[in-house]
Amino acid sequence: MSDMNRLSERGAINILLIPFIMLILFFFGAVGFGAWAYNERAHYKNESDQEVATAVNKAVADQKKLDAADYAEQAKKPYDTYIGPSAFGNITVNYPKTWSSYVVENDRGGNPVNGYFQPSVVPNVTDPDNTFALRVELVQTPYDTVVSQFKASLTAGKVTIAPYTLPKVPSIVGSRIEGQITPTKQGTMIVLPLRNMTLKIWTESNDFKGDLDTHILPNFSFVP
Repeated sequence: MSDMNRLSERGAINILLIPFIMLILFFFGAVGFGAWAYNERAHYKNESDQEVATAVNKAVADQKKLDAADYAEQAKKPYDTYIGPSAFGNITVNYPKTWSSYVVENDRGGNPVNGYFQPSVVPNVTDPDNTFALRVELVQTPYDTVVSQFKASLTAGKVTIAPYTLPKVPSIVGSRIEGQITPTKQGTMIVLPLRNMTLKIWTESNDFKGDLDTHILPNFSFVP
């Protein structure tokens, strides 16, 4: 009888032991899942924080660039002004005050006006490798002759030529030439007849095309 009681007790213990073991396994499983979920959430949060920080830093950097560009544009005003000899049409160049100028007038055997304009400091004007933000030249050559010098480049597709008038001198029709304006330089050149001479306004780099169209040409004038 006692043996049967022992067997019965063992059976009861075995029956109770199974749920206990399952409970322990469930507990550890829950703990493990919680730890995994916490780690995943922490990892996601770290990545999310890094992405937000990267986006914020990029937005700040982009805004700084925009502010710097806007400041640079505003710093160009009010303009400095060059006015040429009255005998040659009072050529008037309004250029950014952050630029410098070097202009030769009535050069013996040369042109009535030969101007160089460049941000900060004008480099050596005798060095053909130097590139200038703005050049203004009045040459004693007829307008048709100057324009005809670009016909070969036009045929070769190296330049485009279109009619052009200055906003402040609408009565004079000239040409706007874009592309390879010299054998070694790309840019934009405005060619206009001025009495029996020719006025040339150009930039020797496409980097300054915006300045030419925004600051120079709208404010450029002369007396026909």
